[in-house]
Amino acid sequence: MRFSVVLHTDDGVRFGVTVPDLPGCFSSGETFDEALDSVPEAIDLHLEGITENGGKIPVPQTIAVHRANPDFADGVWAMVEADVSRFDGRAEKINITLPRRLLARIDDYAKAHGATRSGFLAEAARRAIS
Repeated sequence: MRFSVVLHTDDGVRFGVTVPDLPGCFSSGETFDEALDSVPEAIDLHLEGITENGGKIPVPQTIAVHRANPDFADGVWAMVEADVSRFDGRAEKINITLPRRLLARIDDYAKAHGATRSGFLAEAARRAIS
């Protein structure tokens, strides 16, 4: 997903970066290039916080929309690509290998609790990360 970013500087050397579509998402760098390079990580961390709190990823607006904001009047605009796929919440099939004895124990436990192996593993994974 591409996000509009605005770079700003007070001294012409060090740059701050704001991501207007993600209020509170900021980054910086000692040079223009370093500042741009640091933005994807800032976006990733910001989106992680949004999604962990149950929020949705906002749809990015165009630079033209954001340029109308007087807070960004003296900034330099750029577009930054950020991989948001890990936040989309869709199921993804994976294959894993476990010892047969462990699978038998998982199956026994799941059956005793009215569940399936896949349902049990999915719930265990959800609990492990929350």
